[in-house]
Amino acid sequence: MSLNLRAYGQQVIVWIRYTGGVRALALCCLLIAPLAQAARAVSVTSPGIDVFMERRWPALRGKRLGLITHAAAISSRLEPSIDALARHPDVSLRALLAPEHGLRGAAWAGESVGKSKDPKTGVPVHSLYGKTLKPSPEILAELDALIYDVQDIGLRSYTYVATLALAMEAAAESGKPLYVLDRPNPLGGLRVEGQVPPEDFERSPVCWLRLPYVYGLTPGELARMINGENWLGQGRKAKLTVVPLKGWKRGMLFAHTGLPWVPPSPHVPRQESPYFAAATGIPGELQVLNNGVGYTLPFEMLGAPWIDGERLAQELNSLSLEGVRFQPASFKPFYATHKGALCGGVQLHFTRPERAPWFEIQFQALEALRRLYPEHPIFSEAAEPHRHAFDRVMGTPRLREEIENGRTVAELRAEWEREAAAFRRARRKYLLYE
Repeated sequence: MSLNLRAYGQQVIVWIRYTGGVRALALCCLLIAPLAQAARAVSVTSPGIDVFMERRWPALRGKRLGLITHAAAISSRLEPSIDALARHPDVSLRALLAPEHGLRGAAWAGESVGKSKDPKTGVPVHSLYGKTLKPSPEILAELDALIYDVQDIGLRSYTYVATLALAMEAAAESGKPLYVLDRPNPLGGLRVEGQVPPEDFERSPVCWLRLPYVYGLTPGELARMINGENWLGQGRKAKLTVVPLKGWKRGMLFAHTGLPWVPPSPHVPRQESPYFAAATGIPGELQVLNNGVGYTLPFEMLGAPWIDGERLAQELNSLSLEGVRFQPASFKPFYATHKGALCGGVQLHFTRPERAPWFEIQFQALEALRRLYPEHPIFSEAAEPHRHAFDRVMGTPRLREEIENGRTVAELRAEWEREAAAFRRARRKYLLYE
């Protein structure tokens, strides 16, 4: 289907202008809505589950499968991967394994997920975010192969990176094959930016691999790199098959794919949410600034009761960061940091999200606040557990200590860019898409 909505909209505006009236506008809305919906429904990209269902897989015929997945893993026609594989004629779905946020995406960040049974298919559900983060030998003993189908958001701190690496580790140890049904990186495949943890980094679910914060790989490409770079250790490699995307190009943000968006976690409600998470997620760990989590715009705000939004917006806009503008804002979080308190601050607006320096924005904001409000040292005001949470996301306390000791974003940026450039060179041989 081909539909030029911009041209159509211009004609409608002319018609409203000359016919006039609220009734004409209402009628136009009724006419445009189904056409716009139909245009959005035409996807240019097919996720791995579509490709998997279109083909026959002789190596899996009659095999018992375990599926690592969640609510955001759907086909281009909005069918959950769970349901698609449950009806697949050649395989037997025996186990569902749920990452952080649970099988249906309802659990909060950090909340343990327990064992249960999927009410629709009757398949047992095992947690990969509770007592264990890794498929157990007992589960794998009942399976012939694992399938990984999880929509990630392209940030190192999202725990699905650890889920993939640990699934590969379990597959390598058991000798069971692992199929990764590939999905788009919502941030695209061109951008690589941000700090890479040092070699002696502190491994945790929010920093499992030595990746740049924005790493620019699909799950399938990341799996290939994990195998190829010996990140499983001890020479282990998973028996890996990547079921590729169709129609995806590296320059595509999620909005360009035409695919429907289902939130992979409660605070990533929209297809644009990963841009904002990349730009404000790290300061949120300190729980001194509210980044919109607990308000209606998760990750789209930065504020606190002591901030003058006009001053902060002016300071940040004076930096002329590409692709982003900062609007003064007042908001009152319903929960989380500064619950019930009136916060001043800024709302982020991405004018060209593909050009905005996502990772750098949050550190520019911290530096701006240090200039404007020296009486509110962010790291000192954070409780020790929250400082440690910040350090865990970074993989080290060194970055926080360097900032506290006066290192500027400009100085740090040079290091981040060198690290990102080295990673780009290393990842080339694992890329599947142009």
